[in-house]
Amino acid sequence: MNQPQDRIEGTPLIKPSTTDHPLYDQVVEACRTVFDPEIPVNIHDLGLIYTIEISDQNEVEILMSLTAPGCPVAGEMPGWVADAVEPLAGVKSVNVGMTFDPPWGMEMMSDEARLELGFM
Repeated sequence: MNQPQDRIEGTPLIKPSTTDHPLYDQVVEACRTVFDPEIPVNIHDLGLIYTIEISDQNEVEILMSLTAPGCPVAGEMPGWVADAVEPLAGVKSVNVGMTFDPPWGMEMMSDEARLELGFM
């Protein structure tokens, strides 16, 4: 099977987050305040936040997905995430992008989310 030209062999499908940045934990906690209206679990624990990148200038780039491309709040959820992260002290700017590559799957949920939804 041919790989897309923009993917380098051996690289992960989901780019790693900037976990060593001082703002990272606060951004994660802000993402945990946003819920998919149809599922009683926050979008971070659901595994919908793929990547959180934070530059040296505290510019936050978030790449997220949805449980399904036809999600009724698809147009609104990135704004909810940006609204949750922007007020954090030190954050210069927030950009939230959407992707469906790779598609979200239940294996992306945290153990806490699986337990909450009765999958464990």
